[in-house]
Amino acid sequence: MVAPLNVAGLVRESILPDVTAVFTSATLTIGGGFDALARQLGLAGAAKTEGRPAPRWHGVDVGSPFDYSRQGILYVAAHLPPPSRDGLGEAALAEIVELIRAAGGRTLGLFASHRNATAAASHVRTALPDLTVLCQGDAQLPELTRRFIEEPETSLFGTLSLWQGVDVPGETCQLVLIDKIPFPRPDEPLMVARQDAVTASGGNGFMQVAATHAGLLLAQGSGRLVRRLSDRGVVAILDPRLMTARYGSFLRASIPPFWTTTDHDLAMGALRRLGAHVASAPSDPSQSGQVAETS
Repeated sequence: MVAPLNVAGLVRESILPDVTAVFTSATLTIGGGFDALARQLGLAGAAKTEGRPAPRWHGVDVGSPFDYSRQGILYVAAHLPPPSRDGLGEAALAEIVELIRAAGGRTLGLFASHRNATAAASHVRTALPDLTVLCQGDAQLPELTRRFIEEPETSLFGTLSLWQGVDVPGETCQLVLIDKIPFPRPDEPLMVARQDAVTASGGNGFMQVAATHAGLLLAQGSGRLVRRLSDRGVVAILDPRLMTARYGSFLRASIPPFWTTTDHDLAMGALRRLGAHVASAPSDPSQSGQVAETS
């Protein structure tokens, strides 16, 4: 595999000097600002390139049509032990079962590895035999997604392609479950080389590469929950480092501004109320109301 460690210089020298550019996306503000993207695109960094000043740039966050603090809860399971390289522990597996039971299925499980996804799927299938759990690899992804949409009490577990490529609005997905902060693997050569290069130039390789990578994935993954104005639900992250580590605030700032809690019982209660609301809701979705209490 051959890949550039950094394209900032190429973009800055070969593209930006001669054009006015507009960069737009739903996930540009990683860590609550545009600095990470500016570095990657050569907008920030060395003061001059070939005698030219650094490009002038301006970042604008135009907001969202969604009221995240009322439509969703971010629940961080801070009582769990930190994730282990040995896979999901018993406490994390028990928490997953409790969450999915409370949600009545309706769960998109986003896992950092295929091993964790398959282990969680197997455990939940045994613990909750009345609920269907699909796992990436059981069939082609379009078929799994179709079943997830058509069978609302079904859960779908998987890895990277689900973090970025699934759009399932409505009551099918009322719980987005994330097993751990999606840092790059410590033995991934490209990411290690990029961190080393940043560190060698006097920067913070971990924050500028690993934490920025994780922040982008957290933004994309947690964004699976709210896809329309009537969506309600919970994003549950089973990694206590999101609350306890020094980099936790940077990562939380990358996630949509859901109402945040570490209260296990509150999260479970919100999911149960959502399930009860779905069971009693009229068939016309325009008649559904708010259900998740966040204060």
